[in-house]
Amino acid sequence: MGRKKEYTKRLKPFLNCKDHTVSGETYEVMLNENYEMLVTSPVPVDIENYYKSEDYISHTDSKKSLLDKSYQLVRNYALKRKLSLINSFNVKEKNVLDIGAGTGDFLNTCKSNGWNVFGVEPSNDARLIAKEKGVALKSKLEELPINKFDVITLWHVLEHVDNLCEYVSKLKELLTDTGRLVIAVPNYKSYDANYYKEYWAAFDVPRHLWHFSQTSIHKIFSEEDMLVEKTLPMKFDAYYVSLLSEKYKTGKMNPIKAFSVGFASNFKAKASSEYSSLIYVLKKY
Repeated sequence: MGRKKEYTKRLKPFLNCKDHTVSGETYEVMLNENYEMLVTSPVPVDIENYYKSEDYISHTDSKKSLLDKSYQLVRNYALKRKLSLINSFNVKEKNVLDIGAGTGDFLNTCKSNGWNVFGVEPSNDARLIAKEKGVALKSKLEELPINKFDVITLWHVLEHVDNLCEYVSKLKELLTDTGRLVIAVPNYKSYDANYYKEYWAAFDVPRHLWHFSQTSIHKIFSEEDMLVEKTLPMKFDAYYVSLLSEKYKTGKMNPIKAFSVGFASNFKAKASSEYSSLIYVLKKY
C-alpha cells in the first residue's frame, strides 16, 4: 500500500486531456517525477462505464471503418510477431496466461501452436466472442484453474490496472521461477506523444490510469525484484495512434498527415529508443 501512495503523491500538473471515446469529460494527467510516470486524476468510481463504447474496438471484431480495418490488419501481423516472441522463450510446460485477453485472438493463435492457454478478460461481451472461437476466458485472476505460468502477457493492459503495486506483486507470484512476463504499454516519451500532446490517443483518459516511461517500468518492477531483460518496439502503434490522434485533434483521420507523424516517430526512435509503444520482457532476479 505504501508504494501506491508513492505513485500518487507529489504529483505535478502535466496536461489536461479529454475523454474522446465515451464521456467528453476532461481529466488531469499528473507527473510523478520520481518514477517518470504520469497519473490520471481523478479516477471515476464507475470506471467500468467508460468502456461501454462501440469505438472501443479492442473488445470487438468490427471492420466497419477505416480505423477498424487498420486495426484488424495490423493486429493480424502483430499476432504472428507476438507468437514468435513467446516461442523464443525456453519454457517447460508451455502454459501461457494472457491478461486482458479481449476477444481471444492471441490465445487462439497460441493454442493452434501447441500452447496450453489461459486467459482473463473482464468484459462479458468479449468473453462471449472468444468462446465462439474456442477460447474459454475467466473474468478475474482468482478463477484460474492453476496458479503458475511459464509466460504471462499483458498487451496494453497494465495502464488500465487500478491497484498497480499489488497487481505487479501478483504477476510475480503467478510466474514460474524461470518464466517470462511480457508487458506492452504506450510510451508517453515518444515523438508522436510529444507532437499531439493532449490529443495523443494513447493517453485515453480515464481508462488509462497510468502512463509509463522506460524508467518507470524498470523502477516499478525492480522494486519487486524483477529485471527488464529485453525491450522491443511496436512500430505500427505510431501509425495507428497518430491516425486516431488526428481524428481527435482535427475531427478527421488525415491518413497522410498521420502517416508522416508515425514515420517521424519511428525514425527518431531509432536513435532515442522512445517508440510509441514498447514491449518489455521481464524475468525474476
